[in-house]
Amino acid sequence: MARTVEVTTGLPENLLDLLPLDHPVAWLRRGKGIVAWGEAARCATSGPDRFADAVDWWRTVSASAVVRDDVGLPGTGLISVGSFGFADDPGDSVLVVPRVVVGTRDDRSWITVIGTDELTPLPELTVQDDVPAPRNVVFADGAMSGAAWESVVGQAVSRIEAGQLEKVVLARDLIATADSEIDVRWPLRQLADHYEMCWTFHVDGLFGATPEMLVRRERGLVTSRVLAGTIRRTGDDEHDLALAGQLARSSKDLEEHEYAVRSVADSLAPYCSSMNVPEVPFVLHLPNVMHLATDVAGVVHDSGGASVLELAAALHPSAAVGGTPTKVAVEMIAEIEGMDRGRYAGPVGWMDAAGDGEFGIALRSAEIDGAQVRLFAGCGIVADSDPEAELAEAQAKFLPVRDALSD
Repeated sequence: MARTVEVTTGLPENLLDLLPLDHPVAWLRRGKGIVAWGEAARCATSGPDRFADAVDWWRTVSASAVVRDDVGLPGTGLISVGSFGFADDPGDSVLVVPRVVVGTRDDRSWITVIGTDELTPLPELTVQDDVPAPRNVVFADGAMSGAAWESVVGQAVSRIEAGQLEKVVLARDLIATADSEIDVRWPLRQLADHYEMCWTFHVDGLFGATPEMLVRRERGLVTSRVLAGTIRRTGDDEHDLALAGQLARSSKDLEEHEYAVRSVADSLAPYCSSMNVPEVPFVLHLPNVMHLATDVAGVVHDSGGASVLELAAALHPSAAVGGTPTKVAVEMIAEIEGMDRGRYAGPVGWMDAAGDGEFGIALRSAEIDGAQVRLFAGCGIVADSDPEAELAEAQAKFLPVRDALSD
């Protein structure tokens, strides 16, 4: 039983302030979105069938649920939140139905309570003032040192030059350790404050602030934001403007971006009756980096067509997080990257009972486990990639989560 009622007063400006420690969930951008907590149901899945298993489970759950929705917006009524493994092996993934959801959209706010019957009471919404900052955080290399990772990038460039593939995305990890267990609500608040143009998220221990919307489905309209091609910002506005122009003219970055856009458009085409793919990308400015960006849009064949999770499954992994050709690139990642990505660079987001929702790519992200946090960053490698420059780009991509762990 899911019951949604409108809320007109009493919500804090930042919904993250409401999150308790009971299975906290977040999906917010520019202060809009959802926070949730508690767990009414869970589907844990893995392997190559992880998406199909989750889709089947959600169909069963949503078909049997009784929903009373007084608001009727995407994100109201019964929803699930999910995070999926990047690779097929092991591919550990999760789809969760929270017990309480608080959301804002189009200047309206609501609360959804999910329980066994309609008598489940609405919870008292309380601002959580006692969120502690991590203390004495130290950072260390993860699976590889910087020098070792540069060597791996060099191997990838050699294989690309030999014609084995056109592009591969290589990632590395960084380990942060604090004196005591880290409260994930602290870095979430920091990320939301400093990266409001991104989607700040947390699902089952995976958190971050992703700039990349893998796919959104809303009443038949499908959109996907593609990011590929990156340059680090300096903090000097005039210099950064010149760098943005340099990025927009960079043959290496434009080539990388074209691969990624083509990958998304080709994957969505079978599900859409019409599509719009802009010919020229724009430069997306974020606090620490700038990206080449393209928004691909389409219309699904009918309102009962593929759900947002099925579309996410069709898109994953795109060239932006895998490479081109995708199969060859993903095999190379498994061979030379030297680590298990877990749910990094996999789809993360939410879905409602109608199949609408939003799934981003879990970038600028980390997995939290007690006092330890594992940070991830990846770079697109093409024929003229320079290993030293790619390491610098990866370091820049660590900064959002790294800074969020400081007090």
